Amino acid sequence: MEADFAVELGADDETLEFPWAEDGGLRYYDLKRQPELLPKLEEARRVPELGGFLGVINSSSSILETAKCDTWSSTEINPEEEVFGAAHKFCSYVDILFSAGTSRYCLAEHEQFAKRVTQLLKRAPEIPAAAEFLLRRAFYHSADEMQEGFYITLYLFGYGDGEPQARRRWAIALKLVENAIRQVELM
Repeated sequence: MEADFAVELGADDETLEFPWAEDGGLRYYDLKRQPELLPKLEEARRVPELGGFLGVINSSSSILETAKCDTWSSTEINPEEEVFGAAHKFCSYVDILFSAGTSRYCLAEHEQFAKRVTQLLKRAPEIPAAAEFLLRRAFYHSADEMQEGFYITLYLFGYGDGEPQARRRWAIALKLVENAIRQVELM
């Protein structure tokens, strides 16, 4: 399994407003404090493996929580992905943040976390999958203020000859990521 992390803090890079809301019905669900809301997430209903991952990451024993997620499939294979020899990929992203307020504002903690998880994943069995952890800027809103901090976007890809095979490989990779995160949380 390929795994890597990068820091994206440029002016044009993605950011996260937290908590967030969009026009059109999409909204943030606080799964950390209200786990009973998990079945309301369309993504978790559509892809049960993602729902399981969200349940673990947002559990009371985890130091993390999630903000956004999605899954999709694609036949667009980038040149750097040709090494997998696949015609199809199943993709996801999950925006992950630390639950503890002080950790949310510490770039070094984010870098250390991403580095440790990536190192563990590089030792995982060789499967046609790739994980990328991107450290990005977040804007945390409370009742009377906004503080700039950080979050991590996990992009995960499983590759295969068709969507079913790519999705199975993605699901295996998601479980490997979950296990690596659990190990890092125990360190």
